[in-house]
Amino acid sequence: MVDKFGLLLSVMVHAASLQDRVAAKFVLWNLIGVFTRLAVIFADGGYTGTLIEFAKRWGGWVVQIVKRSDDVSGFVVLPKRWIVERTFAWIGRCRRNSKDYEQLPDSGESMVYIAMICLMLRRLKPA
Repeated sequence: MVDKFGLLLSVMVHAASLQDRVAAKFVLWNLIGVFTRLAVIFADGGYTGTLIEFAKRWGGWVVQIVKRSDDVSGFVVLPKRWIVERTFAWIGRCRRNSKDYEQLPDSGESMVYIAMICLMLRRLKPA
């Protein structure tokens, strides 16, 4: 989960056997009470279903689904979706995150956090 600037709020690396819409509940659960100003969460069409009710009930958040139009062919930049994709690109620039080298999910999460820490430190460094 990222904020509107693409900075990491929470991350969860899990096995491929766990669906993302199920894992999203765990990510949201970790955010309850932490980001008190969080009001709206944008998600893609894969997160429809019980996640919307879960977010409203436990966090008081509104989940807005960003859907792709059926009448458009080819690549189209979706509103709000590009923010997450840009963050994936930033994380992927870190060599250790370019492929799945980690054996444990906790190690993968740590590498994502380290990549974002390095990114933020580079931005804070005076020119």
